[in-house]
Formats: sequence, structure tokens, C-alpha cells
Amino acid sequence: MQEEKGARKARSGRPRLGVWLVGARGGLATTVIAGTTAIGRDLASATGILSETSLTEGIDLTSLDRVVFGGHETREQGLVEAAMEINRESGTIPDPILRAIKTKLRAIDREIRPGRLRGAGPTITRLCAGPDLLDHQAPRQALDILRDDMRGFMERKRLRRMVVVNLASTEPFAALHDCLGGLSTLRRALASRRPPRLTPATLYALAALEAGCAFINFTPSRGATAPAVLELARERNLPVMGNDGKTGETLVKSALAPMFKYRNLKVLSWQGYNILGDRDGAVLADRKNKESKVATKDSLLPGILGYPLHTHVGIDYVPSLGDLKTAWDFIHFRGFLDYRMAMQFSWHGCDAILAAPLVLDLARFAGLALARGEGGLLPWLSIYFKRPLGMAQEDLHRQWHSLTAYLERVRG
Repeated sequence: MQEEKGARKARSGRPRLGVWLVGARGGLATTVIAGTTAIGRDLASATGILSETSLTEGIDLTSLDRVVFGGHETREQGLVEAAMEINRESGTIPDPILRAIKTKLRAIDREIRPGRLRGAGPTITRLCAGPDLLDHQAPRQALDILRDDMRGFMERKRLRRMVVVNLASTEPFAALHDCLGGLSTLRRALASRRPPRLTPATLYALAALEAGCAFINFTPSRGATAPAVLELARERNLPVMGNDGKTGETLVKSALAPMFKYRNLKVLSWQGYNILGDRDGAVLADRKNKESKVATKDSLLPGILGYPLHTHVGIDYVPSLGDLKTAWDFIHFRGFLDYRMAMQFSWHGCDAILAAPLVLDLARFAGLALARGEGGLLPWLSIYFKRPLGMAQEDLHRQWHSLTAYLERVRG
């Protein structure tokens, strides 16, 4: 704890970093905000935050007490109420911390903007239910509103750098964004009388880049990394990375699967089953939303092992679990003399507690990239994602070496 305090103190006084959360009053975002506030006041340790370890010694990262939060949210519930709900359901935000940070949570709440169009017209909230999204002329209007919200926050807080992190619920799998074409085509289409239909994830990503911010897609939603989005990031020289934070069962898979490869043991089948509650579980109970999530979880193993095999990932909603989740995996493999053997493991965790430190690492590392003038994809952050953009390697150990090699280069 004393080493952590010393590291944070050494970083204090540096420029602040804005972190704009899409889904800012959800369970994960509330945990991120409450945890960062608590750590900044020495009310909790920084366990789980990789960027708070010796790995980043000598690197100019923004300290946690210099991170400034804002965001978009579709729900009316305030941050204090959201934190109290988490306290009742799981106890992961303890009473002493909650009492100490209530005033700060209310101050941050005033910087959270509605994740919907103001005035008449369809809301972004409603459109999350399916791929048929915004109507005639609305996408450009929505983009302007979202972008101006982000820019206004930066101006009020006098921020030079900001990272937008998409923590919204998983959207249905849709190939619409692949049909948008390049950036110039999209711009013409947005200005036309028949603009394209865009997913909310695409709108938030484009708005972030138009506002001059880095963008991190922590969700499986593919629209956040449409070709036009990536082209805009390159044009503006802004960092962008995703997809789908690697927090639980997939994290274990990406660490364990290389073991079979390193020992030349042939994996025949890898069957997984997940149960979870909370709002994410409710969203994933919808078949179309579930397809997006399963696609990111189910593609990992062939990429690591180098051959096709039987894989399956089941996901079921169990309301009583709240933010807790359980995964059970069965691995059937063949060894010497072609003898067949099996391995099983179970994983029990709290989703927001596992994911929150990753969000903070990603925001701080993306802020570092902004400060260094690095734009486009950040493949050295692949260790944080189930489907990392710009890096085909999904072996956790090799991803770790990619991150550490980058940080060594930064240290010079």
C-alpha cells in the first residue's frame, strides 16, 4: 500500500485526463468511478490495476487522482443510487467507501449527459434493441449532440486529452457497419436525404473521434470499429482499440490453451457454459445480443491452437446472481499413444470487479498514446481484449510480451 501511495503522489500535479464513459451509470462504470475515487483518497488499494505496478515505473502516466469522469447514460438513476444498489446486491462498494465518496459521486453525476437525442425524434436508447436504428437525417444530428457533449466537458474541465470508453450493453450482431464503405462515402451519406442506419456504438465512436478523443470499445459491439471509424482515427491520428474486454472465462482460456500447444497435446473439444445476472445478463438473454458475445468468446481457441476443433460457449441469464458470474469449462484432449484425457475448471467472479481495473488501465494507456502523438490501432493493448484489433495473436503470454516491449520502448 505504501508503495502505491508513493507512486500516486509522484504522479500528482501532472495534467489531468478526461475519461468519458458510455453507459456512465451502469454497474461497471459506477464501480470504475467509485473505485478510482476511493483509491485516489487512499481508501482502497490499487490491486488489479496493472498500470499501478512497477511495470510502469518511469512512464508518464496520469495518476488516478488526476482522472476526471463524465459520460453518457440513458437511465435516470444517479451515481449514488447506482452505487447503493451495488452495495445492497453484492457489497463490492463497501459502506465506509460509499459514505466517504457520496459528495464526489454527486459532483460527477452533474457531468453525465443523456444518451439520447434532445427534443423530438427517436432515442438512442430505443435503438439499442435492434439493428434498425436512426431515421431520416437523425444520424448527423445525433453525432453533433454527442460530440458537443464531449467537447463541452473538455472545455469546462480544461482538459487537453480525453479517452472515451464504450461500456454500453452489447448490441445485436449486425453487418450494417461493414456496408458503410470508406469515410468519404459515409460523410456523403450522412449529408444526404437518405442517410445510412448506424448502431449506437458507431455513433459514439464517430462522435468521440470528431471531438478529438481516443476511443476504446470495451464491448463486443462491432459497430464501434466500423471501417469508417478506423479510417477517421487514422485521419485524425487518434488512438482507437477494442474489442470486448477479456475479464473471466476467456482470460483463463487464453492463458491455458497455450499449455496444450506447448506440450503438443491435441485438444479435441472445449465446451464452456456461463451463467450471469445483472443487466448484462438480461441483455444477453436476447438471442441477437447473445450472438455478438458468443462470437467473440468462441473464436479464440482455433487462433491459439492453430487447428479447428469442437468448441461451444453457452450463456444463460440467472437473475439471482446479480453481478456475479460462473463459468464451467470441459476440455477433452488427446495425449501420447492417442490416449484421451479430460480437464475441467470453474471460474467464479464479480464482473464489475474484474473489469473495472482493465478500464482504468486502458484509459491511462490510451491517454499515454495521446500524449505521445500515437494514433490508429494500439495492438500492444491486445492483452485486454477477447478480439483484439490489429493483432491476430490471442495467446495471453505473447500479448503480455507485446505490452511489456512497448512500455520498454516508451521508457527508452
